[in-house]
Amino acid sequence: MKKLINKVDDVEREMIEGLAKAAPKKLRKLDEGNIIVRTPKKEGKVALVSGGGSGHEPAHGGYVGSGMLDCAVAGSVFTSPTPDQIYEGIKAVATDAGVLAIVKNYTGDVLNFEMAIDMAKDESVNADYVIVNDDVAVKDSLYTTGRRGVAGTIFVHKIAGARAEEGASLAEVKACAESVIKNVRSMGMAIAPCTVPAAGKHGFTLAEDEVEIGIGIHGEPGTSREKMLSANEAAKRLLDTILADLDYSGKEVVVLVNGMGATPLMELYIINSFVQDYLKEKGVKVYDTMVGNYMTAIEMAGFSLTLLRLDEDMKRLYDAKADTLAWKK
Repeated sequence: MKKLINKVDDVEREMIEGLAKAAPKKLRKLDEGNIIVRTPKKEGKVALVSGGGSGHEPAHGGYVGSGMLDCAVAGSVFTSPTPDQIYEGIKAVATDAGVLAIVKNYTGDVLNFEMAIDMAKDESVNADYVIVNDDVAVKDSLYTTGRRGVAGTIFVHKIAGARAEEGASLAEVKACAESVIKNVRSMGMAIAPCTVPAAGKHGFTLAEDEVEIGIGIHGEPGTSREKMLSANEAAKRLLDTILADLDYSGKEVVVLVNGMGATPLMELYIINSFVQDYLKEKGVKVYDTMVGNYMTAIEMAGFSLTLLRLDEDMKRLYDAKADTLAWKK
């Protein structure tokens, strides 16, 4: 295994320390666990907390800041943070207006965030949560009951974060987040696996002429293994599945062409060129496009596509100002 790390046991802590040092006027690492919080603390408005296993950078710490998350809790690579760690994050950012946790639908994340929410409620924190399940590749997986939460999660961060910034109540921010969840779909594929530092080996193996369709973001294999596809063929496979799951015809959408960690921008832009033409052919109107690494699987080579169906209110919140390391719109 070749990785630019120091000790395997220090990877997550050193990463979070480095993130905080990249923006010391905006971010702070808590002493307890690998938890990054917004600074100065937001007051009088609903605070947003998210997180999960490390290895998805820039998610989720890169989305902590004004207009998005107030706190991100990082577990070990591809492993949920513990309830105690999540609880510490909630306590650090909780306001009188309440806290909303945004949880990706993986069994460990859901169980641990639910426990942390209950712990916070026991301490009189007004807390609630939503579960993101945008992956259309599978109904159930090794890691979930129901669909997985993947790259569409960042749109929940952004739009619910903007609603919170307006001073909306906890119930209103939750309803906004749930509206995004209902209108976002994603699917991914890979041409090469990733290596978890603690494991020191690939999560699965692929021959030179094989691809995995329907991969998750935890290094797990996909739903089918096929012969190598061209960029256009791969993008069409993912888009056809997404478009079959939700009616986007005549609607405005945000397109996310998301790299899985090791895919060059050259290839992502080639994919985006096809995506734009194909959506136009299908009668889907593109309001905005994002291309780059937004939710990765360490150094997996591949990509995912996400379509967010917009209404006028969602469009306004999407366009609202945000100031984080990874959101650069």
